[in-house]
Amino acid sequence: MNIKSYAVVTASYWGFTLTDGALRMLVLLHFHALGYSPVSLAFLFLLYEFCGVLTNLLGGWVGSRVGLKSTLFSGLALQVLALVMLSLVNPAWAATLSVSYVMASQALSGIAKDLTKMSSKSAVKLLVSEDDGALFKWVAILTGSKNALKGVGFLLGGVLLTWLGFVQSLWLMAAALAIVLIAALVFLGQDMGKSARKVKFTQLFSKSREINWLSAARLFLFASRDVWFVVALPVFLKSNLDWSFNQVGSFMAAWVIGYGLVQASAPRFVRSHHPRSSALRWVGLLTLTTAALAAVLQFDFHPVASLLTGLAVFGVIFAVNSAVHSYLILSFTSNDQVALNVGFYYMANAWGRLVGTLLSGVMFLVGGLPACLWTSAALLLAACLFTLPLRPKAGSDC
Repeated sequence: MNIKSYAVVTASYWGFTLTDGALRMLVLLHFHALGYSPVSLAFLFLLYEFCGVLTNLLGGWVGSRVGLKSTLFSGLALQVLALVMLSLVNPAWAATLSVSYVMASQALSGIAKDLTKMSSKSAVKLLVSEDDGALFKWVAILTGSKNALKGVGFLLGGVLLTWLGFVQSLWLMAAALAIVLIAALVFLGQDMGKSARKVKFTQLFSKSREINWLSAARLFLFASRDVWFVVALPVFLKSNLDWSFNQVGSFMAAWVIGYGLVQASAPRFVRSHHPRSSALRWVGLLTLTTAALAAVLQFDFHPVASLLTGLAVFGVIFAVNSAVHSYLILSFTSNDQVALNVGFYYMANAWGRLVGTLLSGVMFLVGGLPACLWTSAALLLAACLFTLPLRPKAGSDC
């Protein structure tokens, strides 16, 4: 294992993740305070997610040709640019211009996020041995720590909005991430991920059976989370429960931090040597849990206590399932094709976030948080169906 390169890649991913989580909370709470509807808030993030779809698809192809170091640095630099761009938004602008401008800045941030994610996740495959479950362990640590830090970013966004305001917070984050980029440029000497042969564009869609099924399952899995998480939950906490910015940010942060810690510990929960079977078991359990939570809220049975408890259980089960998925995609792919296949897989992930984001605003407007949770349960049922056809890789214990 190349410890130095793994440490630099991980630190870069961590730095990016802090700004990404804080930016999500800043944009959501700031524009909600300006009077934007749930659907308008969802639209602010649509280009962010759509650009993630394109970036993962094309970014994997680009990474296989120019190397993952270049795509990692590009992701960090674009996020700095997106933060600076968003700081220039003028409250006096007409609503249409303001929404369009924010969507454009979020599009840049979406490209940055998925370039950084694809580069970091692919690098783990190349830097870590698959012996004795090491790959599962280090993938879980990278993914779990990233999500825990994203939760810290949510908290940071709420705190910064209260203490510094919108514009000053963005400038501070841009400066901090620029320092991370400079450090990565100095310390990451090893290039990674270049394909040994020239990769044709048509190969983007030529995937193995397992990668196709796993990618489809990933799409519905993440749509099931974002349909209640992105817009519906924070707006519900702010509007229906009258929570402050700090309280909303703190709860979202606590949920994601806990989710990340569980995800980092996923190998302890998955005691079997068959992560494919575990993926099916955990997504089935998540489907039942989500349907039960939706029913409880639909009948208004101790809604606050039920919601907080139910979402905590959802987070634990979802975290384990996500970690198993992150391991399986690396297990199913070869070193030479890692950037292409991981990019394709996270393209499906981005499609799921895009669908979930749009449905989050629409379903909340139609039927409130219970409607979002019923939709989540339906999406999870689809994820179950797409997990069923997965088979172990030849010669593997997964």
